[in-house]
Amino acid sequence: MSILNPNYESGSFFDEMISGAEAGGTRPHYHRLAERLGRLPEDEFNRRRAAVDSAFLRRGVTFTVYNDTQGTERIFPFDLIPRIIPDHEWRRIEAGLIQRLHALNLFLDDVYHGQKCLKDKIVPAALILGAKHFRREFMNFSVPRGIYVHICGSDLIRDAQGNYLVLEDNLRCPSGASYMIENRAAMRRAFPNLFQSYGVRPVESYGDDLLKAMLHLAPGKDKPNVVLLTPGVFNSAYFEHCFLARQMGIPIVEGRDLVVRDAHVYMRTTAGLVPVDVIYRRIDDDFLDPTVFRADSMLGVPGLVNAYRAGHVALANSIGTGVADDKVIYAYVPKLIKYYLGEEPLLPNVNTYLASEPLDRKFILENIEKLVVKSANEAGGYGMLIGPHSTKAECESFRAQVAANPRNFIGQDPIQLSRSPTWCDGKLEGRHIDLRPYILYGEKITVTPGGLTRVALRKGSLVVNSSQGGGSKDTWVLKGDE
Repeated sequence: MSILNPNYESGSFFDEMISGAEAGGTRPHYHRLAERLGRLPEDEFNRRRAAVDSAFLRRGVTFTVYNDTQGTERIFPFDLIPRIIPDHEWRRIEAGLIQRLHALNLFLDDVYHGQKCLKDKIVPAALILGAKHFRREFMNFSVPRGIYVHICGSDLIRDAQGNYLVLEDNLRCPSGASYMIENRAAMRRAFPNLFQSYGVRPVESYGDDLLKAMLHLAPGKDKPNVVLLTPGVFNSAYFEHCFLARQMGIPIVEGRDLVVRDAHVYMRTTAGLVPVDVIYRRIDDDFLDPTVFRADSMLGVPGLVNAYRAGHVALANSIGTGVADDKVIYAYVPKLIKYYLGEEPLLPNVNTYLASEPLDRKFILENIEKLVVKSANEAGGYGMLIGPHSTKAECESFRAQVAANPRNFIGQDPIQLSRSPTWCDGKLEGRHIDLRPYILYGEKITVTPGGLTRVALRKGSLVVNSSQGGGSKDTWVLKGDE
């Protein structure tokens, strides 16, 4: 018996594989996959799933769940049914992401210099000056190469009509690229012939491309030294930190491994101090330097900010980028694209209401049971209310929070996230997904052809984060349309 479920239904959602135009029909770029799955016995499919899980366990492909009494380390859940994106769709996504990151970098440069967008009232000044991640200490500081965001992971979703929308931008320390690469390796092993027949664009060059982006920042040295700065083994993304350091062939260090002398950064080694020119940091601003930010930080490097200001070391991403991934500022990105680039956004936002605006706030408070409400600076699916799926008590709690601190909240119309066939509970069923592509800004802006497709493994859930019960799929971007 094959794993294809004859009773599979796409429902009222946009389904990535099943076409709504004809009952039971598959979209053209999924035909070959559907044929292969139709011939694949269930026991053989389960054998391949078990082999992938064993490989992930051996390779340490894990994530950490905090505050879990059952243990923190988990294998990252992986579904063997890939998400496939045809070439014409990807070209639109790629152009839209490049446009968006270009505008966001111009915005950050403006915010930390002339603040023209505030004077022209494109963004209310109070929203910037009161933002949690706005760093006044870096006003009029020129970052290396003029680039603020070197690595970006923007989350995309599809609505009921199949249109791509940007859900949020992750501009500080975006995670998940390691799983993108590991997922690809798993699919190559599980379905080598199918993979070859599709002509999928590669993602394996991400490590090399990331290193080139880091080297582009180096302050005038022929052979610069790059390191990856991690908070340490207890961080939820520690697997990724180690993985990317290996991919780039650079040392992974903790704050205690670095020292600042005369505004230069050095790495402690058994052979003595070695100069450091570029730091790919996976530590938030607050913990980078206890002499400037949080004095109680044990993760950072005393004097690092002084070395950065002196131009003797480069940081990726730059300090202060968080002001641009504040969920309140997200609502203004389409205006920022028009303002800085004179272009219409290629990828629209989800319709968003700002609790800081009186009329929007009134609408949110009166309709909270119908909306998705998010805290401006939370991540990982936390600090969020999905009104239609929440209890009356949960809605009342959020209503009180919004009324007490309106600057910290936005409301959005619920989006019927697209679904993809996913193997759950012994059968193929539709599960909601999103997509996090990875954009790098070095000599130019590039987008890795694919990204991390995250899937909500719980039936009916819209939350795809691994910490909230989500998993992932391999993302196949085709070299040409099928």
